[in-house]
Amino acid sequence: MGAPIGSAAGTTERSNAYRWGQLVLGIVCMAMIANLQYGWTLFVSPMEQKNHWGLTSVQLAFSIFVVVETWLVPVEGWLVDKFGPRPVVAGGAILAGLAWVMNSYATTLPELYAAAVIAGLGAGAVYGTCVGNALKWFPDKRGLAAGITAAGFGAGSALTVIPIASMIASSGYQQTFFFFGILQGVVIFACALFLTKPTLLKGVMPAPRIVTTKVDYNVGQMMKTPTFWLTYILFVAVAAGGLMATAQIGPIAKDYGFAKMPMSMLGFTLPLLTLTLTIDNLANGFTRPLCGFISDRIGRENTMLLVFCGEGLAMLGLMKWGHDPVLFMTFAALVFLFWGEIYSIFPALVADTFGVKNAAANAGTMYTAKGTASLLVPLSAVLSKGGNWDNVFLFAAAISIVAGILAKVVLSPMRKRQIEHTNAAGSPNI
Repeated sequence: MGAPIGSAAGTTERSNAYRWGQLVLGIVCMAMIANLQYGWTLFVSPMEQKNHWGLTSVQLAFSIFVVVETWLVPVEGWLVDKFGPRPVVAGGAILAGLAWVMNSYATTLPELYAAAVIAGLGAGAVYGTCVGNALKWFPDKRGLAAGITAAGFGAGSALTVIPIASMIASSGYQQTFFFFGILQGVVIFACALFLTKPTLLKGVMPAPRIVTTKVDYNVGQMMKTPTFWLTYILFVAVAAGGLMATAQIGPIAKDYGFAKMPMSMLGFTLPLLTLTLTIDNLANGFTRPLCGFISDRIGRENTMLLVFCGEGLAMLGLMKWGHDPVLFMTFAALVFLFWGEIYSIFPALVADTFGVKNAAANAGTMYTAKGTASLLVPLSAVLSKGGNWDNVFLFAAAISIVAGILAKVVLSPMRKRQIEHTNAAGSPNI
């Protein structure tokens, strides 16, 4: 239980309700940019069939999007820390909507890549702002708040996978890009108008069981610490496996021969790929607040050990049993379940370790690890040459399991030592 917020009962209730309202607005914004990443796989085959650009060339647009989305988040986070969330998210809304409208008109690869750049700018502005806001509003529940916010990005596309797939089948991928681009942009812009800059609420403190710094680092100071770089490497390792699955789940199902196989669940009959993506995105979203909540209680690194090793084992299960349609759906869901939590645990760990004042910029800098990991996505096409995906699964499983062990054995004591020294000195330990 956290300490009371505010001094008067009325103020306490109003302040607490207000910060939860801000969190909800952030979740809605995150859900509206989710399709820029998680809905992409639905468009890959239709674009290739119509334009004959080649699968690798089409997937390069995905890598461009992820790189731009992640590597510019530190700049967008700095803007948020300085000017507040409203203008940054409003700008992101315009860019995110424009990008999919551009995709609807793209007839050449350079046009597709230009749209990917704009989509990355828009998504990064929204993502970095909403996660940073969650960390600042909820110092007492950082893992949970970051997890709930990130869940909007992880599970948001689950609500629209079926409508998007249906519209692609009935109206073509261009019309689908156009309609959902406008819809998503308008909703994000409307939410942006109500976002406000976070304020510290009296009496709200981090849980005493979480090792937390009392000193605020800026980005430059943070990047001079070994703790930052080890954490960054772990983020890259685990993100790489999940991004490979995100980008390639459609082609994998196609190579296995059952992408369009009808599957029934809860009274619905859908193509296997559509149903798999829906379940995967729900699992990806569900794990973020769950693991954030768990990490608030048992510690960040303990949670990382459990889930990173779980992801590796799920990858191996997909490799061994994935040729069975039901087991393919099962292990694909487990991969997403054990992967999505990185987007709640790492931001919370950054705020714990480097302070909350510059949380948006610092967490955004750590988030660039996702962009670095995306550079490994094209490697999956090389490793899977000839339709053999075993090498992809083995590679992803190995780096995930090693990352889990390193988080517990190396990162945990390193981070504790840094925080103890920094708190004793009263300034960044660099």
